[in-house]
Amino acid sequence: MTSSELWTRATADRYDAEESERSSAAFLGPALAFLADLAGDGRALEFAIGTGRVGLPLREHGVPVAGIELSEHMAAVLRRKIDEDTLPVTIGDMATTVVPGDFTLVYLVYNTITNLLTQDEQVECFRNAARHLTPGGRFVIELGVPPLRFLPPGQVAVPFDVSERHLGFDTFDLVEQMLVSHHFTRDGDDDRYRRDSSRHRYAWPAELDLMARLAGLELERRVADWSGEPFTENSAKHISVWRKPA
Repeated sequence: MTSSELWTRATADRYDAEESERSSAAFLGPALAFLADLAGDGRALEFAIGTGRVGLPLREHGVPVAGIELSEHMAAVLRRKIDEDTLPVTIGDMATTVVPGDFTLVYLVYNTITNLLTQDEQVECFRNAARHLTPGGRFVIELGVPPLRFLPPGQVAVPFDVSERHLGFDTFDLVEQMLVSHHFTRDGDDDRYRRDSSRHRYAWPAELDLMARLAGLELERRVADWSGEPFTENSAKHISVWRKPA
């Protein structure tokens, strides 16, 4: 068991509805094309596959997919959609859990590397990815760039969403390199909001590159989004690809 916080049954049951926009074909199209191209004729392994938001449509793209998921509740939602033989999922943490077979692609999307709350566990996640990859295979991470440029002296909070049904902001511990994401979600038509929060260990691209080197992986490319736009100092996130030497 790692330091990742477990997703509850209630969170798992409402996850797909809350992420419906990010699950649409229009939204996922560039990501699926990007990942399918890297997988080639091989198999893909998704760390923290969740309810299958990416893994299911990637399989429909023609890529055999397996997954690792820490939360049995999230995996149960996925299992309602597809059987174990078609898309196998192993319950366990993404830093140490090993599944059978080799993969040309291991991927970890939507900032989920930050669910591992220590640097040691994040390093082990890279090592676990390398362990599963065939020579020449790739490890892909989608991760936001820590928005510390928005923090004036003395401020510890940065809003990331202010909309009719949701208020979200991150608070930062700059010494421990930790952030807490706070969510206030309006579920019904009244003025009551549901409050949720989650802890994350943020990491810079250069720190991830060093983790990759410790795992024997080499940076192949880094772009700003799934469409391949160049990564710059103003990019809010990055898609990074590390390759296992042949």
